[in-house]
Amino acid sequence: MEALIAQLSTTVPKARSLEQLTRPLLDMLGTVTGLESTYLTTVDERAAQQRVVLARNAGTLQIREGLVVDWQDTLCRRALEEDHPVTLDVPQRWPDSAAARRLGIQTFVSTPVRSDDGALIGTLCGASAQARPVDSQALALMSLFSALVGQFIQRERLVEELRAANEQLATFALTDPLTGLPNRRALFDELQRLIQRASRDGSSVLVGCIDLDGFKAINDRLGHQRGDQFLREVAQRLSLEMRGSDMLARMGGDEFVVVGPGLDLRAGRSAEPGAVMDHPEALQAAATLQQRATLATVGRFELDGEAVQYAGASVGVVALNPVGLTAEEALHRADARMYEVKRARQQQRLTVPEATP
Repeated sequence: MEALIAQLSTTVPKARSLEQLTRPLLDMLGTVTGLESTYLTTVDERAAQQRVVLARNAGTLQIREGLVVDWQDTLCRRALEEDHPVTLDVPQRWPDSAAARRLGIQTFVSTPVRSDDGALIGTLCGASAQARPVDSQALALMSLFSALVGQFIQRERLVEELRAANEQLATFALTDPLTGLPNRRALFDELQRLIQRASRDGSSVLVGCIDLDGFKAINDRLGHQRGDQFLREVAQRLSLEMRGSDMLARMGGDEFVVVGPGLDLRAGRSAEPGAVMDHPEALQAAATLQQRATLATVGRFELDGEAVQYAGASVGVVALNPVGLTAEEALHRADARMYEVKRARQQQRLTVPEATP
């Protein structure tokens, strides 16, 4: 027993996963009990299932890892409910157990693995095809091991819950809560990465600004609730028109931005570092994205029982040489292009599309 305690004192502190902790414990348990198989299970009482997570097999009896069985038919459930942790005559005591018959179990020992609040989360078990007595010292060791495993499982679950919570917080920090699109912070991060990648790859970047002309009139006439609904619908329609490599983000208010990779600059398409490209192919790429985004915002919007015929947003898209370019400069150039479009629309008496209920 002293040797086992010494081994335990080195095993537990070094364990960084449930497997690293449990496999040595199963070996020790097998040594103490002399049972062919020792194994750890998890129990899902709601789904009425038990699953073998880790197993040690040293004889003809084989308990397979990953095995999932009906909780109602398990020896663990019977032993727990009957408060009978050790059974040397399984076929006589539980003759109706299909699992025991199938595996040929004669000796069975089980102790529950519980959380701090007493909830059953699994079992630590031993089994053999022959009758093998299990003394009180072995049972005490099993209880100790089950407590260690229970604490470790709880710690792993807490770490996973914290990781998931942190991921959720990170998502919230980078997401516009109204539309579900990336927000201003996420946009700047992505645009900076896009510029750096394009500078290395020798390609250009496309940056577009989208301003929803007449949005204030919709808000004032139909109320903020319908105004928010309009923003969500616009975001959805714009998203459907974007390429898989584009990012559409909401800058705030009625402003959206789209960024994405552009043409390869290594094929003779030159431009000053950081400048707007005037090569015909670059201009066409920008014009195509601009047209898709504009048309996506044109049309009829059903806003909580009110119909709005919208004439479309002002959209400006530019293709830029990324060398020496900052995210702020890229957005400034796209914003300038968008205002050129807005002024042209004003001159054509399309200043602010009327929101017609």
